[in-house]
Amino acid sequence: MIRATLATISALLALALPAAAADDFIASPTLRASVTVTSDVVRVGDLIDNAGSAALIPVYRSPDLGTTGALPVAQVLSVLRAKQVIGVMTGDIKEVQVTRLARTLASKDLENAVAAALERRFGLGDAANITVTFDRGVAEMRLDASNSGGLQPVATRYDARSGRFDIAFEIANDNNPAPTKLRFTGTAIETVEVAVLTRDIDRTDLLKSSDVSLERRPKAEVTGEPASRDRSVGMQLRRPMRAGTPLRVADIVKPDFVLRDQAVTIIYQVPGVYLTTRGKAIESGAEGDTVSVINLQSKRTLTGLVTGRGQVTIQGASQSAPMAPAVEQTSSLKRDGAPAPIDTAAIVRGLVQAPAPPAQVAQAQIPQIRASPPAKSE
Repeated sequence: MIRATLATISALLALALPAAAADDFIASPTLRASVTVTSDVVRVGDLIDNAGSAALIPVYRSPDLGTTGALPVAQVLSVLRAKQVIGVMTGDIKEVQVTRLARTLASKDLENAVAAALERRFGLGDAANITVTFDRGVAEMRLDASNSGGLQPVATRYDARSGRFDIAFEIANDNNPAPTKLRFTGTAIETVEVAVLTRDIDRTDLLKSSDVSLERRPKAEVTGEPASRDRSVGMQLRRPMRAGTPLRVADIVKPDFVLRDQAVTIIYQVPGVYLTTRGKAIESGAEGDTVSVINLQSKRTLTGLVTGRGQVTIQGASQSAPMAPAVEQTSSLKRDGAPAPIDTAAIVRGLVQAPAPPAQVAQAQIPQIRASPPAKSE
């Protein structure tokens, strides 16, 4: 009987040992030094590992969106004991850092969302050219991290005359079937990049790099094609303009390299010949323009291209150069024959020599009447 009793006790002990060994390996709850949360409350499971069934018990209110708070360990343990959570391992932790995750929408993100909602609508152009101003200054906006969706416009109103907008957005929420709603009001206008004068400029002034800055101005202020900064530097204005005035392509012109009544250098150039002489401009012109000049030596009026400051180039025969005599119809020159060489010397003489007096020219043009011998009398 005693032996049977001992055997029974031994069997019971053998069955009990594995259970005791399993209990020895149950992980103890351990405090975390750093905690991140996404909701507005901190739960036991956020603070400690191996919280078991107590993991979902709320114990603290979360810090503000996108901020971090510190909790002393002694205070945390006191709160956990009040929730019947004991035996928490703390190690050498002195305080617990709690960070609340957030989704941050910068003001530029919100401006881009409004511009995208208005793009190519209500008479506006590309979103990149729409400038948005909110009624209340929006530095940045922080939302719960669960708002992971994009800004979707669901209602858009815009007044083209005043530029006023009223737009409602929705953002999908991972923790809530109902989306988060946002609404913004303000003004939106289409702008263009344009060169703007930094000082008062006279008609004859050449625009320098320091005279022009690049700004965005309302499109309504710039009627016509806006001038770029690179295109404006080195040009002249068609009329005097004040500082702060936006420039249009129609406002700028190439600078005059030759002015009316200005002394100029006339360059006569043909293959193998390069001559210069003094002249006076009859009209003003920019580089590449065709102008008339007077050769001060021959008093002839010539036409040439403005090729530099105070410089006019005559290419080939000018208006005053003598013309080659016409070939008679009975000429034996064949159609495919080689043309006669150009008398360069004659052209040069026509450029630099003074014209014959009008009396000589008239006399040369009147045919001489030859006297016939007297008739013999019979």
